[in-house]
Amino acid sequence: MRNVLVVNAGSSSIKYQLIEAETGIRQASGLVERIGEASGHIVHHGVETEERDIVAPDHTAAFTAMLEAFANAGAAIEALGIVAIGHRVVQGAGEFIAPTLLDDRVAERINALSELAPLHNPGHYQAIVAARHLFPDVPQVAVFDTAFHQSMPASAYTYAIDPAVAADHGIRRYGFHGISHQVVSRRAAEFLGTPLESLKQIVLHLGNGASACAIEGGRSIDTTMGLTPLEGLVMGTRSGDVDPGALLHLLRAGMSTDALDALLNKRSGLIGFTGTGDFRDVRAAADAGDPAAELAIAVMVHRIRHYLGAYLAVLGGADAIVFTAGVGENSAALRAEVCSELEWFGIRLDAERNATRSSEARVISADDSRVAVLVVPTDEEAEIARQTWDLVTA
Repeated sequence: MRNVLVVNAGSSSIKYQLIEAETGIRQASGLVERIGEASGHIVHHGVETEERDIVAPDHTAAFTAMLEAFANAGAAIEALGIVAIGHRVVQGAGEFIAPTLLDDRVAERINALSELAPLHNPGHYQAIVAARHLFPDVPQVAVFDTAFHQSMPASAYTYAIDPAVAADHGIRRYGFHGISHQVVSRRAAEFLGTPLESLKQIVLHLGNGASACAIEGGRSIDTTMGLTPLEGLVMGTRSGDVDPGALLHLLRAGMSTDALDALLNKRSGLIGFTGTGDFRDVRAAADAGDPAAELAIAVMVHRIRHYLGAYLAVLGGADAIVFTAGVGENSAALRAEVCSELEWFGIRLDAERNATRSSEARVISADDSRVAVLVVPTDEEAEIARQTWDLVTA
């Protein structure tokens, strides 16, 4: 077997999957949590399942626990034919526009970009250092969430602030969820049997994190996330768009920058409205008549429709609208609310198709809808494995 180990690391956790390079079949998966705390935890699904408490003071210890879990669950990792390791990296700025082989210089640049992604890149860097130490002879690749969006025109990625200030601090719109938008748009084209190069698509990645992307000919033209993943749509714990003047008002009123950061990233969005960031719980509460939950969903839907209309204008119309990620793939009610009364744009759902649950790609629009509306499951890990394999075998 020729397998790619896909690593998605944060500051205190490592998610991993072992994926057969050419078929995309999962061989194993797992999660190491509470890295750096007094007591950590690992759950591993392989030939067998193992779950236990561990002590993982750093990412190297977490990787060691992962190796032990592979062995304990029936398949030592040395025998699993790992040909490459693919690391998801959130922020590559304008510097990394494609999958990149990891060496000392690239690793250090990823760490340096922590200034633009302090919640993400430090954990990526620590995991990269650990993996390169434990797998010195295995080629390793960084796959960047921002890379897909580097095709945006300057008119879309430029903020209207003093250009010198923007240049000095790297302030521009980078966009995120690029790995998901890329794989979903490609799979939508394959499903429709239409060349990707001829399609105009709007992909709605709706999960705990959420973003929309206008895609023309397989290239990102515009997206809702900006300098950070905070901009744009309402999310599980993130606010999405807020008037910058409101933030200045809070700072002048005495709120610290750390408190403001926590407010916008951890205590806003759905959790700010309702106390939970889980959309399923919010929907259940709204269905039961909870006014806070009803408002949360109304604001969320309004924001999605706002950008949907904007991207129809940016693209000059669309051939397909694609829902993906946990909420987009599973909430028929939300999809119906987003697409309601859009017949003027040539968008019309088929209620029965929309209500049908499936784990497969499918069309949910009516036969006479001028714009195809699809649900296409995302698979960022398989896409990371594919891009890693393609690079190391090029």
